[in-house]
Amino acid sequence: MDQNILVVCTGNSARSQMAEALIRHHHGDRFKVFSAGTRPLDKVFPPVVQVMKEIDLDISGNIPKSIKEFLGHKHFKYVIIVCSGADEECPAIFGAAERIVWPFNDPASIQGSEEEILEGTRQIRDKIEEKIKEWTPSLV
Repeated sequence: MDQNILVVCTGNSARSQMAEALIRHHHGDRFKVFSAGTRPLDKVFPPVVQVMKEIDLDISGNIPKSIKEFLGHKHFKYVIIVCSGADEECPAIFGAAERIVWPFNDPASIQGSEEEILEGTRQIRDKIEEKIKEWTPSLV
């Protein structure tokens, strides 16, 4: 089976975009990483682009994609779902892939000033990265 990972959230505009970039950064030599949404939005959430640039990961050219783009076209070893909404909406449609659910808060739901939104988005980014670091060393 291919060493592909698909990261899924509802809009593919924040959490899954961050997780895709972080997995690729840490383990791009072992996996091909993709992300998609069950109901993709029009663009990546701007604060996500900004906080990823702060750690030298440029996702400014990314666009949200639908999981439909991958059905029947790619085989995934892992499907990582990073929000509870996508977990409910995403049936077991990826065959033999191991389904992993890591629900994180949505940066787009953070209320407050621009700086408070950025700080909350940084915290979510850092939690996603911690989870990736915990998980990937156990992979064979």
